[in-house]
Parts: sequence; C-alpha cells; structure tokens
Amino acid sequence: MKIVFFGTPQIAVPSLEYLINSEKIEVLAVLTQPDRPSGRGHKVASPPIKILAQEKGIEVFQTESIRKDKELISKLQSLNADFFITVAFGQILSQEVLDIPKFATINLHASLLPEYRGANPLQRAITDGKKITGVTTMLTVLELDAGDMLLKKHIEITDEMTMPDLADIVANSGGELLEKSIIGYANKTITPQKQDGKKATFANKFKKEDGFLSFYFEAKELHNKIRGLLPWPCVFADYHGVPIKFLKSKVVDTETIGKIGEILKISKDGIEIQTKKGIILIEALQPQNKKAMGAFDWANGIKIKVGETF
Repeated sequence: MKIVFFGTPQIAVPSLEYLINSEKIEVLAVLTQPDRPSGRGHKVASPPIKILAQEKGIEVFQTESIRKDKELISKLQSLNADFFITVAFGQILSQEVLDIPKFATINLHASLLPEYRGANPLQRAITDGKKITGVTTMLTVLELDAGDMLLKKHIEITDEMTMPDLADIVANSGGELLEKSIIGYANKTITPQKQDGKKATFANKFKKEDGFLSFYFEAKELHNKIRGLLPWPCVFADYHGVPIKFLKSKVVDTETIGKIGEILKISKDGIEIQTKKGIILIEALQPQNKKAMGAFDWANGIKIKVGETF
C-alpha cells in the first residue's frame, strides 16, 4: 500500500517510523507544518516529522494551509497514493484533499472514540480521572473526529501517570494499529463502525488560566490536574508574589483536618496541604526562573512553616 503521511509533532514520529519500516507499506512522501521559532532563543526549528523523513530520504512537503495550497494539492494528486495517513498533523483537510487517495484518509486519534473528540484528548482523560483510554483509527470526514472507526487499542491510565507518560505510550501504539487498519480496510477484512454521536464528548484545548491552582479542589481532582496539565500550561500559583509550577504530587489522605490551603506537614517527601477534601502531597515544583526541585528543598530554602496557608 502506498501512503502519504501527514504529521507534525514528536508524538507522530513513532507511527511514521513504524510505517517506513513496514514491508507492507511504502511511504511516498510526508506532509508537515512549516519550520517555526522554538525555545527561549526562538531559533527556527523543523518539525520532528520532517527531521525523520529527511533522515530516511523521503520527500517532504510543508504548507501553512493545505486547504489553500493548490500547487501542493496538484502534487498530491500526481502521487497516486492508496491512502493518506494523518497523525497530529494540526490542520483541517478539505473534501478536495480527502478525495485524492484511492481508498481513504485514515486518522489516528488518541482516545476511544466517540469519547474525547478534539485537540487535547490525553490531557482531558487524565484531568477527568479516567482509568482507561486508548487510540482509535478512523476514516477522516469533514466533521471533527466523527468518521467511521476501524480499530481500537485500550490503554490503562495509572494513578501516577502524567500526560507525557501517556503520550509516550500512545505514540508507540499507533504504528502497528495504522498498518493493520490500512491493510484491513483495503482488503475489506475490517468493517468500519459508525460512531454514536449521542455519546460523543469533546476535548477542547486548555488555556493558561486553566492551570491556576485552587485548593478548593478535592485532593484527587487536584492531583489529576497536576499530572494532566504537564508540560503546559501546568498547575501554578503565586507564593508571596513568586509564580510556582506544581510538577509532581500524590494523594496521601482523604481526611479533612485543617483549613483549606493549610500546610500540615513538611518532610523529605514534600509538603502536605489540606484541600477541600483530602490531603495532597506536593513532591516537586518549579519557582519562576529556577530549575525544577523537590518541594522539601524549596520549603527549607524560603523557610515555610507548618500552619501557614498556601
């Protein structure tokens, strides 16, 4: 099967690499976003997908908008691909583009559809306290993540798993599922399943203000938020005017024994703080303009005392 792969960030790289190495798939070309400024120095950097494709000697196309790029659309038509494959590409495809491949455009989505359609399914799954998520391959249509489903793989979310942890698992789950979906759909051994739109939920993008810390959450909710909003926007708060990001936590008790936000204990394990319901242990954090550190070291450095209110 001949494919063109559409993708941009690191999470898409393992899928592309798997398909490149597959004896059943030929990757004709890769389509990705333009190079953009990145990091503190705003140095222009290539998307991870472009870097891999160039290393493998695969032709790379970049565009600001595939919907408007008529020259690129014409080029894609000339490739005579069997499938287009999209993994975190970051642009909406037009019907004109979807009509190009011989069979279909297949998208890999990081949820068990129809749950969590949209841009941030992994973060939403963790912040909502889900125990199970997964990946789904589906036929791409104009409606957001609403196409018929091909294959699914379930993934367990443990209590300590962060968004980057889950993203790594998802990234390494996609290639094989895509290969099976491509071959199965072409051979008609996979029957596409319609989604139940009534069960659809949506994973809209988070905003920076969504990370604002409040101990008026229950301990479990706050813990889910801390691990789910890494690496951005992170859960954050001001302490005496200094912004602090909270990076690692644990629920240590379900009791309510102090005032909301009260520091109950400081130990080498971190800082225990009373929430609306339950006690949360902050294990690691990052003050503004400083490196990440253990919460105990930070507390000692600025002389925080038990009984203070955060």
